[in-house]
Amino acid sequence: MISFIGKYYHNLDQKGRVMMPAPLREVLANKYSSGKLYLTNAPFDRALHLYPLEEWLKLEEKMRQLPKSDEAVMFFLRRVIASAVPCELDKQGRILIPYEQRQDAGISSEVVIVGQIDRIEMWDKETWNNITDPSKVDIKRIQNALTTYGL
Repeated sequence: MISFIGKYYHNLDQKGRVMMPAPLREVLANKYSSGKLYLTNAPFDRALHLYPLEEWLKLEEKMRQLPKSDEAVMFFLRRVIASAVPCELDKQGRILIPYEQRQDAGISSEVVIVGQIDRIEMWDKETWNNITDPSKVDIKRIQNALTTYGL
């Protein structure tokens, strides 16, 4: 596996740690040599994004090229960059999700961990179920948009 893919269900322990699924740990070990990660708020969802250092540096470089006075850029800097914390997997393959980030994402106990090619997302199970429920989205609009991308 070269990219982060798949959906996994885990529980937070009492200290706010969650086990990173083995297939995602394998990608981290084989593709990203630093072992360093950045955990941050998702820009528009009640979720968290986990970036390997190498992907985080690409994101930072993109942000450096953008006008800091642009309202969208300011929002992204304040929501995503400002909430970022460096982290690493512990010896048991767990990651600590700081209390503030758990609160921002609405994560209480059950966590859905989702591979998203170049990053990992973490969701509260109930929130995940709501946003991925086909009956709660405009299927025709989504289908049309994906068709324009050739998917």
